[in-house]
Amino acid sequence: MSIDHDRELANAFDAQAEKFERAPVQTDPVALANLVRFADFQSDSIVLDAGCGPGLVGLALLEAGLRVVGVDLSEDMIARARKRCVAFGDRARFIRVSLFEHQPDRLYDGSISRFTLHHAIDPLAFVKRQFELVRPGGVVVACDHTSDPDRERARIQNEIEIARDFSHVKELSPGELVDLFAAAGLDSIRFVEESFSLDFDEWFDRATPSKTKEETRSALLSAGQIRGFDAKLLNDGSIRIECRRGLVRGVKPVPK
Repeated sequence: MSIDHDRELANAFDAQAEKFERAPVQTDPVALANLVRFADFQSDSIVLDAGCGPGLVGLALLEAGLRVVGVDLSEDMIARARKRCVAFGDRARFIRVSLFEHQPDRLYDGSISRFTLHHAIDPLAFVKRQFELVRPGGVVVACDHTSDPDRERARIQNEIEIARDFSHVKELSPGELVDLFAAAGLDSIRFVEESFSLDFDEWFDRATPSKTKEETRSALLSAGQIRGFDAKLLNDGSIRIECRRGLVRGVKPVPK
């Protein structure tokens, strides 16, 4: 955990909130339904939404009959989550607080994060904190963009991601995501991968860049083929990025 990084994240996502909550990759109803189905939380579970953003995942969980407590660093994101889920009354709570400072009055039945791990300076600590906050037998789930298993191609991918958004830290390969859950102490680990596409202009324009759009565009087109981050220049001059996201699920062991 870094106070400076947390402050930068909060400022970045306060600025991004309006475009973020309308982004196709965030709002895709099929992807949200797949995530809820994959998580497979028990009926009426109380689920922690770690890095809840504008409440898109929280709403999907609530509509599936679950109860949700969302935490996020961004004041604007929390306000949007509360507004989005207001119809669910006390089944939904959203709190502006760091995951590491969140102190619930009871352990959760499960915890979930989506597109959050690549913003964490220490993703293992992030997952371990969720592990601490769920009851034995509880479920921890993460969904995040994946990187190429090749270190050099992954390095190029992450450099481009940071050029597009300075709050980005590192995307993990599929194997690293699974290893992360194992290192956190979770059992019965399951992993699936999904493909999705990004439009370069939409993707860049809703971010907080550290380099210009033209610099990022040039780096992307010259990067070569990267698994999970493969740019295609279309006839109309637009760029489509073919991506992959990983969904990983683990269970907190029950003491014997």
